[in-house]
Amino acid sequence: MAHHTLKNGYSQLAERINLMPQGAPPGELLYKILSVLFSEKEADRVALLPLRPFAAQAAAAIWKTDVAEARACLENLASRGMMLDMEDPDGAQIFCMPPPMAGFFEFSMMRVGNGYDQKLLAELYYRYLNVEEDFIKNLFAGGETQLGRVFVNEPSLSEENCLHVLDYERASEVIRTATAMGVGTCYCRHKMSHLGRACGAPMDICMTFNGVAQSLIKHGVARGVDEREGLELLDKAISHNLVQFGENVRESVSFICNCCGCCCEAMLAAKRFAVLNPISTTNFLPQVDAGTCTGCGKCAQVCPVEAMGMVSSGDPRDSRRRKARVDASICLGCGVCAHACPVKSISLAPRGKRVITPVNSAHRTVLMAIERGKLQNLVFDNHALESHRAMAAVLGVILRLPPARQIMASRQMKSRYLDYLFSHARF
Repeated sequence: MAHHTLKNGYSQLAERINLMPQGAPPGELLYKILSVLFSEKEADRVALLPLRPFAAQAAAAIWKTDVAEARACLENLASRGMMLDMEDPDGAQIFCMPPPMAGFFEFSMMRVGNGYDQKLLAELYYRYLNVEEDFIKNLFAGGETQLGRVFVNEPSLSEENCLHVLDYERASEVIRTATAMGVGTCYCRHKMSHLGRACGAPMDICMTFNGVAQSLIKHGVARGVDEREGLELLDKAISHNLVQFGENVRESVSFICNCCGCCCEAMLAAKRFAVLNPISTTNFLPQVDAGTCTGCGKCAQVCPVEAMGMVSSGDPRDSRRRKARVDASICLGCGVCAHACPVKSISLAPRGKRVITPVNSAHRTVLMAIERGKLQNLVFDNHALESHRAMAAVLGVILRLPPARQIMASRQMKSRYLDYLFSHARF
């Protein structure tokens, strides 16, 4: 009976979350996670909220309660990282439920001792993300446009490369231009610590920026830091051979994680599903100077996705001599290997084809939604209204038509709604 009740109490919220472009396949593990993070009343309420940002007045209308009560409920959720509490361009308070990743899964572990059973959450997250594969496949390998991208290891850039690397490709530039910056406990290593599997990389180094950071700092989920401390933390991460993995956008990046290859979900996904290219790479690839490479293997040891390996050098005078070789098909282009090389035999060279990065969160979200067949969920996202549900179903059918018929049936509708989303949406 308890099993049946648990599913019924949280299934609507799970279905609502799965409408997001990232999605989260419903199932018993997800229901259990949600039952730790939300009361059943909260789950019932959040399941009715729009996917796009909204005011407390809108929530009050949907919930049929007064605005003060709705705002109190939303701010309570924000205090635990289950809701983002931000300001629109006019300074008015708006709310938005973050996706599971990068979002409320991480936020639940970014502040130690937040009232949740974090050991239980760690065990559930590990099973949902690392044992079962549906969520990670859906998130990191569900389409061409990815949630996150890698930032190049800046100390590994040559003077020539520095002329070609763009500002948005530098984690340091994200820090310098952010309107707010917060730092919290690394979700991935915190999770692994409860399972006895964490590595020795720094824990308090998970970075959030701009509106997301403002909300997390306001509610004590993250600690506010200035530009100087942010750059110091970046240097610390680079010195530990961590990969800077952040939101796949050019403007107003919301997060940068400093990832290791043993604990972090993005790097683990890159190893498990390498052929699906689950992470957007940098515009660089490492090149090995075979003449100076000593075959020490340090580059292979630090590579977070096992793209760097050791092979025979082909030296007729020493059959045991080895050299480094990169697998360009799975390499992230992070440059950690070049930074770790003790004899500087590895340099970074531009990729043959430049990687395209979405302009902003709205651009990335819409692209991900189109590729995953979920654009209708953004266009008609108030699922408290039957008419919106009906229109979402119609648009869903159009988006699933064969390409030729889809273009014929939806060219005008797509262009009108995409123009509207790009000019009005704030994700």
